[in-house]
Amino acid sequence: MQFSWKDIIFQQREKLAQLLHEPLARLAEQCAPAWGDREGMNAVLLAGFADIPHCTFLYGVNADGIQLCDNVGKSGLTPGHFGRDRSQRPYMQEAVPAWGFLLSDSYISMLNQRPSLTALQIVRRDGRVLGYLGADFDLRDLPATSHLYEEPGNWRQIKGDPAIRGNVFYQCRVDSPMDQSMDKALSILEELLTQRGVFQCQIHFSSSQATIWTLDDPYRYRILDQEALADPDICLAYPPQTYPADAVIPMPAIARILQNLRTLRMADENIYLRMSSINLFNGMVSLTFSCDGTHYLRYDEFLGQASPFGFTGGE
Repeated sequence: MQFSWKDIIFQQREKLAQLLHEPLARLAEQCAPAWGDREGMNAVLLAGFADIPHCTFLYGVNADGIQLCDNVGKSGLTPGHFGRDRSQRPYMQEAVPAWGFLLSDSYISMLNQRPSLTALQIVRRDGRVLGYLGADFDLRDLPATSHLYEEPGNWRQIKGDPAIRGNVFYQCRVDSPMDQSMDKALSILEELLTQRGVFQCQIHFSSSQATIWTLDDPYRYRILDQEALADPDICLAYPPQTYPADAVIPMPAIARILQNLRTLRMADENIYLRMSSINLFNGMVSLTFSCDGTHYLRYDEFLGQASPFGFTGGE
């Protein structure tokens, strides 16, 4: 089953809530008798701080968001926060559920300007809501509780700069050096992708360059300028490699993808392809046009009879 980045975030937040809810609820009960007493609350939070995993700061606020004690952290008390108005902070703008515990959305902290989140636990005494026990967490300190998500393969269209879109019919394509030797450049890229260990490339048609990543050195990119894309000798700089068996894009499809990119580059004088990328393992093709809109779609959708770009021939 494929999970989106939103699914992964939901799973991680759910696990963090399970980890934090019970210890914060216990500490809130311990705070209730001392609520409103600055020194008493400080003492309770200092004693209970170690029981709240991965916590940066603990504090208590009344129902209006005014802090009733000092910040309590790993190094003890942090002065300067007693009486602080937290009512406008992002976590205070969220509604605490009826069961009394909230794990806030992430926000940027005021102190360190880093992604953080806050857990709020309602504090009650004799059935009356006194306020909230707050626990701040730096996202850097939280454990990873889920795996890395996979990029989805569905077709997505993302609009670009509206200023460029608004002027698209006032411009026209100008032949780049790559346009003038397109067949040679595409043949070189086909060789690199199918025979020379390149698994991803970004082709910049308008500026006559390509950025490539290789299986042997995947963390560094290499730039092929117009001179390299016009010289088949560039292939000698990349040792022969067997086409990866786990590539999503089959090797015979590479030539067809490149030819379809050529078609989109030359099809119209106003709306034309400026940049494209191919990734063998994602199985995706991206297309950025002169209107600054970008499409992401699977290679087989790009090549198929139902291609949104009107190609024919199918698989």
